[in-house]
Amino acid sequence: MRTTIAFEKATWLLLPFLVFGLAAPNERRATTAGYYALPYYPAPYGGWVDEWASSYNKAKKLVDSMTLAEKTNITAGTGLSMARPCNGNTGSAERVKFPQLCLNDAANGVRLTDNVTVFPDGITVGATFDKKLFYQRGVAIGKEARGKGVNVWLGPAVGPIGRKPKGGRNWEGFGADPVLQGIGTRETIKGVQEQGVIATIKHLIGNEQEMYRRQTTDIVSPAYSANIDDRTLHELYLWPFAEAVRAGVGAAMTAYNRVNGTICSEHSYLINRLLKDELGFQGFVMTDWLSQITGVQSAISGMDMSMPGDTLIPLFGNSLWMYELTRSTLNGSVPMERLNDMATRIVAAWYQFGQDQNYPKVNFDTNTKNAIGQLYPAAWPTSPEGVVNKFVQVQEDHDEIARQIAQDAITMLKNEESLLPLSKDHPLKVFGTGAQVNSDGPNACTDRSCNKGTLGQGWGSGTVDYMYLDDPISAIKEQAQDVTFYNTDKFPTVPSSTDKDIAIVFITSASGENQYTVEDNHGDRDKSRLNAWHDGDALVKAAAAKYSNVVVIAHTVGPLVVEEWISLASVKSVLIAHLPGQEAGESLTNVLFGAASPCGHLPYSITYAENDMPDSVTDLIDSAFIDPPQDVYSERMYIDYRWLNKEKIQPRYAFGHGLSYTTFSYTNATIEKITSLSKYPPARPTKAEMLDYSQDIPDYSEAVKPQSFSTFWRYLYSWLSESDAKAAAAKATSSKYPYPDGYTTTQNTNPPRAGGAQGGNPALWDEVYRISVLVTNTGTKFSGKGSVQAYIQFPGDIEHDVPIIQLRDFEKTAKLAPGESERVEVALTRKDLSIWDVSVQDWVVPDPDGDYKVWLGAASDDLAVVCYGIDSSCDYDTDGPVSYTSKV
Repeated sequence: MRTTIAFEKATWLLLPFLVFGLAAPNERRATTAGYYALPYYPAPYGGWVDEWASSYNKAKKLVDSMTLAEKTNITAGTGLSMARPCNGNTGSAERVKFPQLCLNDAANGVRLTDNVTVFPDGITVGATFDKKLFYQRGVAIGKEARGKGVNVWLGPAVGPIGRKPKGGRNWEGFGADPVLQGIGTRETIKGVQEQGVIATIKHLIGNEQEMYRRQTTDIVSPAYSANIDDRTLHELYLWPFAEAVRAGVGAAMTAYNRVNGTICSEHSYLINRLLKDELGFQGFVMTDWLSQITGVQSAISGMDMSMPGDTLIPLFGNSLWMYELTRSTLNGSVPMERLNDMATRIVAAWYQFGQDQNYPKVNFDTNTKNAIGQLYPAAWPTSPEGVVNKFVQVQEDHDEIARQIAQDAITMLKNEESLLPLSKDHPLKVFGTGAQVNSDGPNACTDRSCNKGTLGQGWGSGTVDYMYLDDPISAIKEQAQDVTFYNTDKFPTVPSSTDKDIAIVFITSASGENQYTVEDNHGDRDKSRLNAWHDGDALVKAAAAKYSNVVVIAHTVGPLVVEEWISLASVKSVLIAHLPGQEAGESLTNVLFGAASPCGHLPYSITYAENDMPDSVTDLIDSAFIDPPQDVYSERMYIDYRWLNKEKIQPRYAFGHGLSYTTFSYTNATIEKITSLSKYPPARPTKAEMLDYSQDIPDYSEAVKPQSFSTFWRYLYSWLSESDAKAAAAKATSSKYPYPDGYTTTQNTNPPRAGGAQGGNPALWDEVYRISVLVTNTGTKFSGKGSVQAYIQFPGDIEHDVPIIQLRDFEKTAKLAPGESERVEVALTRKDLSIWDVSVQDWVVPDPDGDYKVWLGAASDDLAVVCYGIDSSCDYDTDGPVSYTSKV
């Protein structure tokens, strides 16, 4: 049953519990006291924003011409591996010329195919803090996806946001901050969709760890419940989704886990209220693969597409939709209006991105690398064969953008005595298996589910097959004259060292999706924690004891604890190379030998100890039985640097930290107020007139399989047998589905006041402050790129609890020669200056005329300039906004 409300809780925490948490049919699922959600029905219609109106009109016309079985056929997948060619494949409506849609991973390219680029992972591009590179990577991925015939690319990922440092899939996203994630996803979506490919924002929401995220069975292993209050949800976890919707993203994917007790695939509040109504999402919502646990409930809760179509156990060709959705609409359980809306959203996205005109057909098959393969693989041995792979080359010159990202992401933590860049004539002793490609081949482990050799990607469905892997040792040997490589993670017996010897030590830390366990890590880094794998810390210490000059290079999915060796006198330089994809070699040697100055910045904080962060984010859920495990977001908005600043805990290396071979000054700053503020934004625009989806239940004959059609075992079809169709139609007036409390079919005439357009009320993006600063390369030897990060500090006298500073924008200079300058602009919007008002359910500027400060600099703890909104002045060389009381 629903839990009671603890009325003694703080007011700002109370109201979200009244509107956010448990909903039928999971009411029996217990949650931590106070967390549940009111229902939100029905699913809001799309098509009411100008940018999508034409596509919706065309889509409705096409859907109106479909039969019942055709409509249900395009809203679900044909089965997991039950049909070629892609990770997910919808049914089609060939009679009206609507094709089967190909949905394909990964987060860093096109998965399970050939002649493609393995781009650096999201966490790597996040470390560039460069909007241009975000966008260019999106363009290149979009071109490759289109060239392979992919209709829907299953990225980018902003959930997880990186709340838990040991979280298994943090590397697929852009970093542990909502604005960094939001800008990353916005620019990626723009680049991908400009190529005509539908992008997918995922995972909605609270998928912050891998273990126990999935509902494997209802009793033994229920999915955990992410218990999030309303303000935290809006200010952190929903923030990048709003940016994605504002960018016009065509698809969204729900998460496996529960949120406040309710499984995400049937969470009417998340899908209907927040995504489709408040954020104005116009595309279609799909399940994550095998995350759907109900049929009717997920349909009325706003789900539009079931992927890959099967039940939780995909063995016998059963589905919660397809056949069952046809039955449920024919018997009246799912209204025809809902089915028409579902189908129209899918077809509208197809029209929106021009896929009805000369779109390439799929030319690859995820099931085999051979040219000839089974057309219906899981129907073996009855499947016919045919040409399934055409080996289309789509890489073009994308290695260049991949290499640039990998290079510009490299983050220098330390460089004492200016050991780097290296001279090419120094004797180099290279240690660690991470320096060389896996001897079994870069693709030897399925979905990269091992940590052998150079670590270019995490593991799981977010990976791409290498066509080649430019490994570091090959690139180092091409540049240096005297290289000795010890391909081992155990320090070997070596000759006596000389003062000229430089040791380069490679260490790694991997993670990935929970369907694989790698070296006792169950997706999350539960075994290795935040330590280097393969006893990498010992390898560094041994090298430091032997050599007086040591360079450490870490390929890692996220933060490491480096205290065992970071302060050793001989460890002079440390580079975090993140996950560079296929271009791990030359991108690194360009930095090592000085062809490029390092310009990456940490997209997360590195702490002295794991427990410098709160238990709620350091602890992983490690068991589940009968009742869902509870993951309470008790730290609220205080993740990563926000928590450290609040608790005055000094990080070893702060969020945004990154050194260069040169230095930069920040001078001549200006701040201009563009828009006067009111406490609340202007009233939202009214919705345009929506399409009419009403329809009587059609004759049962529209659901019956044609006698001449041959089917394949385990392939999912939407047709009913004639007897089942007649029986379902007979029940339409005699029986009723047990709808949840609050269920209605009447469209909401009082939509959320925070909405009004894609992403929310368009006034939220009104520019309020425009800030510029002159960035000058003050060094004398090296060119380099300067980073400008802009953090907001709210007025100190407001009544709301807010983080001390919060990232709000960033820009990067072009490469500046010594003495060269560039004026950089950043901007802050109304939303940047707002907090989420849980009582009014809108964004509020707590003090429109208050003393907002904008801090500018190279890192969250290196902010050299502060500009004051109250009088449009700027100061330099002031004490920063954060003071620490520990680990100094």
